[in-house]
Amino acid sequence: MPTPPPTGPLVTQDTLTAELRALGVEPGEILLVHSSLSSLGWVCGGAVAVVRALLDTVGPDGTLVVPTQSGDLSDPAQWSNPPVPEQWWERIRASMPAYDPLVTPSLGVGVIPETVRTWPGALRSGHPQTSFAALGARAAEVVEGHSPDCRLGERSPLARLEKLGARVLLLGAGYDTCTSFHLAEYRIPAPVVTVGRPGADGGWEVVTEVSIDSDRFDELGHDFERDRAVVRGKAGAADVRLFPVADAVAYAQRWLPLHRSREDEF
Repeated sequence: MPTPPPTGPLVTQDTLTAELRALGVEPGEILLVHSSLSSLGWVCGGAVAVVRALLDTVGPDGTLVVPTQSGDLSDPAQWSNPPVPEQWWERIRASMPAYDPLVTPSLGVGVIPETVRTWPGALRSGHPQTSFAALGARAAEVVEGHSPDCRLGERSPLARLEKLGARVLLLGAGYDTCTSFHLAEYRIPAPVVTVGRPGADGGWEVVTEVSIDSDRFDELGHDFERDRAVVRGKAGAADVRLFPVADAVAYAQRWLPLHRSREDEF
């Protein structure tokens, strides 16, 4: 059977730029983007056109930030999607390449962040599993100093984005992707976990980290949107949300202790 034609809408760099500006994205601002390319419709130029539109919208004085996580640099004993045979674990730990911000690809965050990561001039933070990439005027200020034992806490780009007055743009992505909520987890009583990964100087290392969990972030986002000023609209076919990082963190810091049971946390 012939392949059916695309249903659209047709999205171009110019139409996306105009829609983002109409939603209130401002030149010169710092924008943390969580995205889904497929949600937009038929995009002429794909992820490259989307990144160009985002850069056009924030302008030369603005900064574009995306998550470039690499959760595959982790202990194979904890893999479940898919798991690997237990007899492979030690060989995987011994041979897994260490994190290299210039080389290690992002995983599970979509094609738009990976396009930003490989864009000329992009900078990337130093955490081997939860890095961020940034383009623009304040990119270095955002990504520098990401501590290897602080995934998404006070010594991560999230805290820097909060301090700098950045906003979150959910571009066809849900609140389950909103990393800003994780910063709140570092500010409330929370369990810790041991995390295994390849060491920067070779070998295998184990670090202790705050346990993070996004399972109820959709519910958290629903309440946040109900109670706080969140810009809502469309870009192409995608639902869009725009709000300050600081507002999301502050709301989550109050919401999580009330809605997560002790069993959920510990």
